[in-house]
Amino acid sequence: MSLPLNKNFEPMEAQPASELPIGSQWQYEPKWDGFRCLAFRDHKQVDLMSKASKPLTRYFPELSEALAQIRAKQFVLDGEIVIPLDGGLSFDSLLMRIHPAASRIRKLSEQTPALFIVFDLLVDDRGHALNQEPLETRRKRLEEFAKKYLSSITKARLSPVTQDIAVARKWFHMGVALDGVVAKRRDLPYQSGERTGMQKIKRQRSADCVVGGFRYLEKKALVGSLLLGLYNAEGKLDHVGFTSSISSDERPALTKKLERLIKPPGFTGKAPGGLSRWSSKRSMEWQPLDSRLVVEVQFDHFTGGRFRHGTKFLRWRPDKAPKDCTIQQVKRENRSALDLL
Repeated sequence: MSLPLNKNFEPMEAQPASELPIGSQWQYEPKWDGFRCLAFRDHKQVDLMSKASKPLTRYFPELSEALAQIRAKQFVLDGEIVIPLDGGLSFDSLLMRIHPAASRIRKLSEQTPALFIVFDLLVDDRGHALNQEPLETRRKRLEEFAKKYLSSITKARLSPVTQDIAVARKWFHMGVALDGVVAKRRDLPYQSGERTGMQKIKRQRSADCVVGGFRYLEKKALVGSLLLGLYNAEGKLDHVGFTSSISSDERPALTKKLERLIKPPGFTGKAPGGLSRWSSKRSMEWQPLDSRLVVEVQFDHFTGGRFRHGTKFLRWRPDKAPKDCTIQQVKRENRSALDLL
């Protein structure tokens, strides 16, 4: 009779890095654009847990059902949940899954099924913990596990790995297909909850945007963030995000400059959103600007018609015509990351 499965694992974290580390102790893997997930199988029970130890099982029923079909009765897998769509991976489709209605989740699971990309094995098919074993050993055991079990199901795949820096660099430059590259120490055990032994190297991109408006700081009459716009195919200026990385010394002069340019509508296409339960009235108020100013910003992702996170201010672009700030800047090669699997 097997013992109850140990579920006290925290995902190993990655330290941000600016370049790929080199050396025989490193291996490289694609950085997938999805939800980090630990999958626990304990006889008939399958649990999917997020990086923050939040349950994901109800949001991805197709994955829990697929993992329940595996003949092994106990195991713990570390991986990434992704949703393949239109030749790429759709993060917006993942976000749509976090929905309170089970009927809606089930419908989405059928329309846009998820895929579990596996890159580590923490408990094997005999219920033996492997987290104290070095990655080199765990990877070998994972490949054996995948060959034995994952080939029979369509919703789980083994993530590729290489020790060839040239191959890793090729992955790094795959564009929209990947989120970057992860480097892991082959000689270390699983660093649960730690940021040692693993580095993530993400591609950084920049775009020239029209400043279509701004918001004041919460408690001061100084600019807090610049609202960014890109012209769509119809020639209308869509709000696509913001940047707030403005130095304190620059805020007074910049505020005066912006206030002289206040002129509606600011955005002629999609405009900034209104109040929400997470925002105060003042934090959501914004001032429209005449479309004269262009700024270059650095960003990591552009999905669903906007920058997913706040961007980093790089420089003003007085040499750039606002009309040239189009959505085409953020369109990238639509290669499928799934070609690697």
